Order: sequence, then structure tokens, then C-alpha cells
Amino acid sequence: MDRYYLYPGSIFASRTPHIVDTILGSCVAVALWDPVLEFGSINHYMLPHWNGEGTPSNKYGDVAIPAIINKMLAMGSNKSNLKAKVFGGCETGAPNGVFHIGERNIELAIELLKKEQIPVLSHNVGGYRGRKVLFYSESGKVMIKYIKQSFPDQQIDTKG
Repeated sequence: MDRYYLYPGSIFASRTPHIVDTILGSCVAVALWDPVLEFGSINHYMLPHWNGEGTPSNKYGDVAIPAIINKMLAMGSNKSNLKAKVFGGCETGAPNGVFHIGERNIELAIELLKKEQIPVLSHNVGGYRGRKVLFYSESGKVMIKYIKQSFPDQQIDTKG
């Protein structure tokens, strides 16, 4: 099976089976899979919203998520068959930071997929650790490996 490395700000879509891998921190990847046609697509976006300046880019979730939906439809998928999985969005800055980019990236993915009526079958999001993601485009299977803790010298209270 062919392998493909997905860089930040890019998307992958193919009817040919691939193993797509990427590394996520505060970035989010949305994987779409069509179980009827048995192929998928995945994106890797860095920020939730494009500000409208310059050319729209897949580094923004509100551009990248519609882009992979449109790619799937252009390759023959019926929207009602699409299934989603969402990954990433850890907090990479100080725990009390003001930007919360990871959290905002996650919220955008869930919101857009809900609006598009695409069910999210699974997710592995948030926290304080980056992830290596392997997406098997033919089966929709995803494997995750945590790659590091962003705050090795601090205790993080996850209870509240």
C-alpha cells in the first residue's frame, strides 16, 4: 500500500488505498471515509478560521473541511455515506494561555461536521500531548500514538 505524509495546511484524497500519516499538536485532522466506496480523505489544518485576506488556504479549518467534503463528492461519494473521525487539538502553550487554538480547532470541526450532517464515529482530541496519526484510507481505520507531553515539568489538573 502506498504511503503519504500529510503536511500541515494540506489535504489528501484518493480512491487508491494509502496509509496517510501526519503529526498533530494544536492542529486538527478530520478524516472522512466512505464505507460504500471504501476510500477516504484527510486534512491537517492549523487554525480554525480564515480571516478573508489573501487566498483561502487549507491551513484554516473552515476552508479545509469543506475542501475534503467536496473532494469526496467529486470522486463519487454520496454525502449521506460519509463518516468522520477527528484528531488532535492539544494545547501546546501555557495551560492558562489565552488563545486555546487546539480547543478552537476541535470546536470548529465538530460544529462544521454537525452542520453538514456527517456523523463523527470517533475522536481523539485535546489534552497536552501531540499525536502521530496513521489513516488507512481504504478501511477508514486510524491508529494514534502519543508523541510527547507538552508540559513535562508541570502537573496538569484534568478533573475540572
